[in-house]
Amino acid sequence: MNTYLANRLQEVLLDGKWIANTNFKEQITSVNWQQATQKVGNLNTIALLTFHVIYYLKGLNQVFDGGNLDIKDKYSFEMPEISSENHWNQLVQEFLSNAEKFIQYVRELDEATLNQAFVKAEYGSYQRNIEAQIEHSYYHLGQISLLKKLIVQNQNEN
Repeated sequence: MNTYLANRLQEVLLDGKWIANTNFKEQITSVNWQQATQKVGNLNTIALLTFHVIYYLKGLNQVFDGGNLDIKDKYSFEMPEISSENHWNQLVQEFLSNAEKFIQYVRELDEATLNQAFVKAEYGSYQRNIEAQIEHSYYHLGQISLLKKLIVQNQNEN
């Protein structure tokens, strides 16, 4: 089961095409910093959604590293300003390194651990939290894909 979950994470985060015909890496590496930070109405930006997913990946990785679960939903959208291509590229690299690290942790996870409580029993099992990250990532991947289409369409019209 851990290999199955790691493969699902690999698909949504880094290189899959089966479910959404795209993945996070493909979407965020194909936009520049202006596109990533461009507002569309009152929607979140591509950069902010990327930061949000990184925030949770980092929090989960911290637990796998033996640390505490310190993430709080209220901080998950508190992104520093992206004001250059360099800042955007740093965020993309942070996403890629955290995604790769999380996938590797899941791939190496002992099967017996999957059913154990993740930090506290109230948070559910390791498996539940890993599956939640897959679902969460697909949810925001869909948003990013739509935002990118709207931004590119707007640029082509102007």
